[in-house]
Amino acid sequence: MTRTFAVSTEAREQMVDVTRLVQDAVDESGLDAGLVFCFVPHTTAAITINENADPDVTRDILHKLNKEIPRKDGYHHSEGNSDAHVKSSLIGASQQVLFENGRLLLGRWQALYFCEFDGPRRRQLIVRVQSLA
Repeated sequence: MTRTFAVSTEAREQMVDVTRLVQDAVDESGLDAGLVFCFVPHTTAAITINENADPDVTRDILHKLNKEIPRKDGYHHSEGNSDAHVKSSLIGASQQVLFENGRLLLGRWQALYFCEFDGPRRRQLIVRVQSLA
């Protein structure tokens, strides 16, 4: 089963917790165990797994990315969003998560984050839920 979710962002750079959306797809599938594949079909956005207990973690991630990959740095791409393309490539466009007993097998402090690097925008998150049997 494949679901496409809309993810709206409110800032140029933002990390949105999409764990609930992914869990909803698992719930809707009716499967007890399997694999969830999450894909972001955008070249200036990404998806990652990281801590969800302290919002300073996502702020620190964005801070460090901006320090290492500044918005203006002599890029050749004319749209003015080369930094977003680089950040997207480094973080990655997909994640996989196992699930058992209908629940994502994320660690206690883990969440799935949609990473926006060129917003605000209305984006898509594609989630495929499948059995491993």
